[in-house]
Amino acid sequence: MAAAAVAAAALAGCGGGPVKAGTAAIVDDDRIELSTLDRAVQDWQREFRADERANLIRQRLGSDQLWDSDLREALDWLVKFRVAGEVSERNGLPVSEGQVDEVVAALDRQAGAASATRAYGLPARYTRDLARFFAVQTLAAQRFAGNAQPGSPQSAAAQEQTKNLFVTAAKGMRITVNPRFGGFDPAQVGLTPVAFTLSATESGIR
Repeated sequence: MAAAAVAAAALAGCGGGPVKAGTAAIVDDDRIELSTLDRAVQDWQREFRADERANLIRQRLGSDQLWDSDLREALDWLVKFRVAGEVSERNGLPVSEGQVDEVVAALDRQAGAASATRAYGLPARYTRDLARFFAVQTLAAQRFAGNAQPGSPQSAAAQEQTKNLFVTAAKGMRITVNPRFGGFDPAQVGLTPVAFTLSATESGIR
């Protein structure tokens, strides 16, 4: 939610059946393939090593302490992007390409949009997806906050209401995650830790 503040300046379900082999997650009828996830992480690792600014931003974010796997971090974002799309559609919060451009420009002024995207664990080609996610957050918060000043109780309440929009949308979606990456908790709008058991093997995924 803190990152949405950058966008604000510019813009002024867990259920489901088992996933098929080769699938990282299924969000409603949208399948996130393992090959897509693997390629994203491989590209990110190559780009991130060469991007000193992204390394510095990531240190400030503390992402290395929050995630035990680059694949899980990337998959979490790919699922979140789809939840944000549902929030936008359900609540009449359409995001235009121009608004995405404004968020990208705001990120560029801060530390570089591509570097910011890499700091979050994704290759630069997902920059507009990340910007669109922030734009949905910002539009929702603006709707609830009205003319409230940043830091005011009304603004804080708007942030909480925005969070609840995402939770409600996630609960209404069919989101199934390959067990090798954990599960999905709609209350947190994110992946849960991997459950390690003696019987938890890849062969159990259909």
